[in-house]
Amino acid sequence: MGINFTNFLTSKTKNKRMSEFQDLDHIDGLSISTVSANLYNNQRDDLVMFYFREGANYASVYTQSKIISENIKWNLDQKSKRIYSLIVNTRNANCFTGKQGYRSLEKIAEITSEKLSEKQKNDEDLPKKIKTKEIIFGCTGTIGEIFPEEKIKNKINDLVDNIKYTQNKYIWMKAALGIMTTDTQPKMSMEVCEIGSTKIKIYGIAKGSGMIHPNMATTLGYVFTDAEIPSEVLKKILKKNISTTFNAITCDGDTSTNDMVAIFSTGKAKHAKIKNFNDEKIKHFDEALNKVLLNLAKRVVADGEGASKFISIKVRNCKSENDAKKIAFSIANSSLVKTAIAGEDPNWGRIIMAIGKSGSLINLNKLSIKFGDLVIVQNGKLHTSYNEHNTSEYMTNDTIEIEVDISSGTKNFTSYTMDLTKKYIDINADYRT
Repeated sequence: MGINFTNFLTSKTKNKRMSEFQDLDHIDGLSISTVSANLYNNQRDDLVMFYFREGANYASVYTQSKIISENIKWNLDQKSKRIYSLIVNTRNANCFTGKQGYRSLEKIAEITSEKLSEKQKNDEDLPKKIKTKEIIFGCTGTIGEIFPEEKIKNKINDLVDNIKYTQNKYIWMKAALGIMTTDTQPKMSMEVCEIGSTKIKIYGIAKGSGMIHPNMATTLGYVFTDAEIPSEVLKKILKKNISTTFNAITCDGDTSTNDMVAIFSTGKAKHAKIKNFNDEKIKHFDEALNKVLLNLAKRVVADGEGASKFISIKVRNCKSENDAKKIAFSIANSSLVKTAIAGEDPNWGRIIMAIGKSGSLINLNKLSIKFGDLVIVQNGKLHTSYNEHNTSEYMTNDTIEIEVDISSGTKNFTSYTMDLTKKYIDINADYRT
């Protein structure tokens, strides 16, 4: 079955060609399969399996919403040290589905463990019996609808039969497209680094366009590496890097019930053993992982529902990072700020408003604001060089940078968001129809 390009080719604002995406290729120890389970009542890929034939160390972070999906409950209940498969479905969030939703995952895991164990017997010299606790799930889509257990169960055979032991750009594109909902673009990222003298690959895909606001993860993001890193180290390094990447973005201020970012380590790249989180040998891995996560996070924002502009909000020189973060998100989540930017209106007064309501202490006499390189406010006053025409011209750019300098300390934080357009309303008014 070919790639589903429905959303990919009908994007009105970001009609990128496939050739413009990074060239993700093969990672040893990982296999990928995609099929259509007809969850959208058409033939688009909507079910994706990641299979680790020798297992993978892993770590995940999840939404902090007080209402969580059944797949997150399932994942938290599994205590296996290694994972053999991640299955992701779109169209249905499996949230507010109660016992039916959870029991459906149990049944799907039972069938999957049976089929993958058969594949182990056929393909491996030392086959392993894969257990249900070694399978985890990602779900995304509409909340509160009955989980389509039968449709998914009926496609597990095809998923296993379609497993590709060698990946290429086409297969990664299929996987990235297969987990999309209202996204208009697949999201992929890659970095190569070294641990010692050993080359290490870090590849990632994500989905997210709406219901995006930081609270541990903010979307579905899956990162894969051939490094051999213990799960407890993966957990710490993932949590560290989430704070300035996936927890630095917001589209609409709404936190999903299904947020999940996970990293999987196949251990196929042979390098010196990593002993702990502070091991100097993972310094470059840490930096490369941050780049992958930030790239994916930015792609989520750039593809925000109805977005026409990508916005960076840099808050500088605060007493604490928490103050900087509060100010950055106060601006990023302001509907008045976001609609002004959508209308290309240089209404800097809305930035002032958003700073004021953030709850952080501000010395107005030290406050400065810039749009790009244009100084708007300096030392609490409108700058003498301010030019409305030049600022209006700047607002026509696709990328907008707002810098706020509080001048009360040394701590900084950057958030990323998008503008709020009429199309956002159209997308969400018609989401289920």
